[in-house]
Amino acid sequence: MTANASLINTVTIISLSATAVYLGLSVFLGFYLGRRKSQTEKWITTWLVFDALIHFTFEGPFVLLSLYGTIKESDHFTASLWKEYAQADKRWGVADPTIVSLEILTVFLDGPLCVILIYAILKNKFYRHYVQLVLCVCELYGGWMTFCPEWLTKSENLDTSNALYLWIYLVFFNGVWVVIPLYLMWHSWVEMKRCMTTLAVTDGGHGTEVTETTTVTTTTSRHKYNTRTRPKKED
Repeated sequence: MTANASLINTVTIISLSATAVYLGLSVFLGFYLGRRKSQTEKWITTWLVFDALIHFTFEGPFVLLSLYGTIKESDHFTASLWKEYAQADKRWGVADPTIVSLEILTVFLDGPLCVILIYAILKNKFYRHYVQLVLCVCELYGGWMTFCPEWLTKSENLDTSNALYLWIYLVFFNGVWVVIPLYLMWHSWVEMKRCMTTLAVTDGGHGTEVTETTTVTTTTSRHKYNTRTRPKKED
């Protein structure tokens, strides 16, 4: 694709429109599911819904089509979206082994982890931040292994002459899966630090309060028991 080629075509509009619809649906579901959660948790749930939708419905078909052929040769309607992206990164059109391997990991590990994490957030499960960290590491690893080999080989498969392909397809859409996982890792760090600090204070500074409360309750109970009216003994 040359620099003066048309930036917008029918597939471009369909691809960006589908992404916008997914985003709107994710906001609705995220805020509905997290309606009893804080604002931060609502947005995190929104991201996870969007992430799961992309992994299962966009990248899932890519894996299947690439395992039994190539995107470039496929006539499946979802292949047209990937053919558009392959204009920016040729590897996605020819079933590149590294790309397909990473996408298998993304679909069959990252996708389910998104669902598990949503459940953990909504139900306040103890493993929430463990899953959140694992998911973020997987996302970051996928991004690194997608582009690092290209950087080492002078990016021969990337087309950066087109502003749409460079800034929207390559930078923006891939950058989102770097910035948000990094934020979520920081979020988990803050929450785990807060929990550990609270636990340390409880154990070290206020642990006696529980004992005192128990003692008072027991004493009060005994007092009530001892002050009951007893029948008088007959002479």
